[in-house]
Amino acid sequence: MHRKTLRWAAPAAIGLVFVLAGCTAADGSADAAEESPLSEYSSAFYGSDMSEEEQQAKFEKENKQREELVAQCMQDEGFEYIPAPSSMSFSSGTEWKPEDRDFVAQWGYGAVKYPEADEQPEPEQMTPDPNSDYVMALSESEQAAYYEALYGPTPSEEEMSEDGSYEYNWETAGCNGSASHEISGDDPLQSDEFADVMDAITKFYENSASLPAIVDLDREWSACMDAAGYPGFATQADAQNSIFDELNKMYETMTEAGPDQATMDDIYEREVELALADLDCRKETDYRAKYDKAQFDAEEQFIADHKTELEAMKAAAEQARP
Repeated sequence: MHRKTLRWAAPAAIGLVFVLAGCTAADGSADAAEESPLSEYSSAFYGSDMSEEEQQAKFEKENKQREELVAQCMQDEGFEYIPAPSSMSFSSGTEWKPEDRDFVAQWGYGAVKYPEADEQPEPEQMTPDPNSDYVMALSESEQAAYYEALYGPTPSEEEMSEDGSYEYNWETAGCNGSASHEISGDDPLQSDEFADVMDAITKFYENSASLPAIVDLDREWSACMDAAGYPGFATQADAQNSIFDELNKMYETMTEAGPDQATMDDIYEREVELALADLDCRKETDYRAKYDKAQFDAEEQFIADHKTELEAMKAAAEQARP
């Protein structure tokens, strides 16, 4: 049984897009992933080499299968359930340019403001839930039973960690969990056959920041940031994370009225200033090129050590595509 750590939220019947952590450069640029030695495998594993049309078709097919399974399961539990149509579309969106000074000056790290933030669909444009009228007609106790059948029981305080995450188990995730498991059951990435190499990939990326060359590079970058008036960041990732951490703390204490605009403006101003200093120090230390060199050398060694398993998993993933 495979489990994943997730932050608690009512699961939605949508497809999951998995991204192989670490395939982008430390500065967040996407084009470096195209040259990454492991990108050949991650593209095959996660379908990132598929066109937007192919990804959309795959998602819609799986969503239709999942919703039909959920409907049958809910019927077996004594409830009505109308399969919901797909409401997700795939789009490449705005190109992210973390090395472009004008782009960074406008968006910073993309924490407070980001491209297309104002292009979210209006409520009337969103696909309505075909089951809302049925659910609203149920009594309060019946609604609770309905959602428990659909999503499983809400994790208890003992099951929740301090950061709000919990250990997901499809067997206790209701009809949604069982349907998703049945759909992903054919996914070789979730099979026991490749569990060891998947764990090895995860550990590889978790440990990549401790590569000696990257540790030295972060030390050089950190000294540049100190000189620029931004001390206290041991690694390049710490700068960006400091902004997102500040936002998260603010949201945790936010009232129903929403975030205070003056506070958001202040964070945004400091975010842009920090991101620009970060960019200057990355350029001064040639961070991008040196990071990629260290990362790619390590990936090549990882591939050499796991070539047989990676090739087998790549072939299985490509064969499993619809």
